[in-house]
Parts: sequence; structure tokens; C-alpha cells
Amino acid sequence: MAVEEKRAWIMIVVTVVSYTAYLAVVLGRSGGGPITREPYVAALLWTVGSAIAASIALHITVALLSPEEGRTKDQRDREIHHFGEHIGQSFVVVGGMAALVLAMAEADRFWIANAVYLAFVLSALLGSTTKIVAYRTGFQPW
Repeated sequence: MAVEEKRAWIMIVVTVVSYTAYLAVVLGRSGGGPITREPYVAALLWTVGSAIAASIALHITVALLSPEEGRTKDQRDREIHHFGEHIGQSFVVVGGMAALVLAMAEADRFWIANAVYLAFVLSALLGSTTKIVAYRTGFQPW
């Protein structure tokens, strides 16, 4: 398995675990009241920060445990990486548009922040999944 494919798997796992933890914390606090009144900022910041730290630590671990020849990127690795990033970034645009619409509709800040966070989560999942599929099924550059 290529190091870049391992990195894509790391991104999927870290993203799913951190977003699930965030939802568990925020939804666990609701207690039947309006969810928009519950504190969410600290949970969002902690889960995003923890996800970044875990991702960095796991990337370093994979790089250290990989053999020297497995750490080099060839043209195919670069093309798959760029392809996955381009596909994943579409959700960042969708999330930005959703946040813009929510702001214009004067929605609560809770919904705007969560729309942006969900867009980043979906972007990471879609981009990483695209990379894994490209590694597993073959990649034909256009």
C-alpha cells in the first residue's frame, strides 16, 4: 500500500472519529431543549484541534514506519493526490454557499458554524475516498 493511500485512510478515520465525538458531545448536552442554545464552540474547537493533532501524529508515524522506497512520490501519486483534492474541494464550495444562504436567512450562528464544519468533514471524506478508489481500481488521468 502506498504511503499516500495510507494517508487517505488516516484522514477518513480521523475525520469520522472526530466528527462523531463532536456530535456526541453536542447532542448529548441538548437534554430536550433547543439545540441552538447549547454551547458548541468549545466542542467544535477541541474536536478540530484534536483531529489536526492526531492526523499529524499518525502521518509522522506512517512516514517513520514506511520503508525508504515507499516514501517517494511518483507522478501517479501526485496525480491521484491532486484529483482527490479537486473532488473533495467541491464540498467546501457547497458548504460556503450553504453558510452564505443561512447567514442571509438570518439563521442562528449554530447552524452556520455546523454547516461549514459538515462541509469540511464531507470534503475530507470525499477527497480521501476518491484517492483510495483511484489507488485500488486504477487511475486514468484525463
